[in-house]
Amino acid sequence: ARPSSLHSLTSGGVSLADAERLNEDEPLKAFLGVAKLPDQTAVGEWLRDIGEPGGQALRRITRAFVHWAMAQAEPARYRHLGRTECFFDDTQIEVSGPSFEGAALNYEGNRALSWQVLLVGPFLADHILGATSDTKESPASDQAGKDVSNRLPELLQANASMWTKAESYLYTDSASSAGKYLETIAAHFGAWSVSYNKWTGPLETKAAELPAGVWSAEERTRWRDGSEHTAQYAWFRYQPGGCETPKRFAVVRHRPDGEMFWRHAFLTTQEQDGMPQLAFERHRLKGDKERVLSELLSDLDLHHPPCANLNANRSFYTLAGLAWNLLQALKLLHLPEAEAPKRMRTLVRHLLLIPVELKRHARQLKACLYAPAGWVPWWRGLLEELLPRCRVLGGVAAGGSG
Repeated sequence: ARPSSLHSLTSGGVSLADAERLNEDEPLKAFLGVAKLPDQTAVGEWLRDIGEPGGQALRRITRAFVHWAMAQAEPARYRHLGRTECFFDDTQIEVSGPSFEGAALNYEGNRALSWQVLLVGPFLADHILGATSDTKESPASDQAGKDVSNRLPELLQANASMWTKAESYLYTDSASSAGKYLETIAAHFGAWSVSYNKWTGPLETKAAELPAGVWSAEERTRWRDGSEHTAQYAWFRYQPGGCETPKRFAVVRHRPDGEMFWRHAFLTTQEQDGMPQLAFERHRLKGDKERVLSELLSDLDLHHPPCANLNANRSFYTLAGLAWNLLQALKLLHLPEAEAPKRMRTLVRHLLLIPVELKRHARQLKACLYAPAGWVPWWRGLLEELLPRCRVLGGVAAGGSG
């Protein structure tokens, strides 16, 4: 069931029913030497039967594959400014009805599964579905809802071997800005930036007390809503609750034309001496990571868990992540850098879902690939690289069977 599910997910499928439809692909079954592939009921039963141990094994397989792919790839292809960039986020997978195990009311009052994910470069290195915490973020933040970063320490600990502290950078949002998480982040990364917009009362006071000399010169900037603002930046130190030492904060005070009072935005980062506005510019790159996660969710239709059983859904999401990682590795290892921005569904459509005709000739089975004209040179290069390896493996398999 696992190979058919993975093949379906890397070939445009997004559901258990899509995996069953592989039975309509007679050339595929002939190539695999099977008479029938598992239907969606069998795949669902397999996902449930492997349980928690099977789900953990799939996570280990995923981590091992990401390790391998990063070791094979040119580091410059997935690093930015010499650092391996990581991104932690919690996505709320909203569900309807009480049948989904592990679902709970989220901060918007909707039933949802918490999906806490860790991206390392372009890869989904690890994740935990149904990770909703029973505790609040902070005694002083009841209105903010349940802690949605409670699995951050576990994910960082399990995957820390994928980066070196001195050459790493973590982006995350304000859900991970509690003091205990800032200490965990500092222990695993050499550089980071964390949005800080939950417990800003003391920071607002601190910013109001800063002398005029510490603020940068006024500059005009286009704000997120598209309006023109006057902005100034500054550094200061503050020790949030739960932190062992004071932390470095960057602040921007801004106001649109016609307003008298300043508004403030904050982020916390590692110790550094550069201009504070550069810290904000780097943190804006978090938007690229959010876009990658959005593409993963939409291209694999992960907004809709396929099963009621939590462990089955966790395993399905891990398989989906592995399918995503396979195509990211294809981009890093076999596609030119100019093709890196292509979405997963674009790769599937242009490179994987191409017509293939099987022909028997002189006691041989030949596969005729009909590739788009613009991709013919790429296909020739890929086949020249891979076919010799396939022949070696085929000879080994034939020798072993004899």
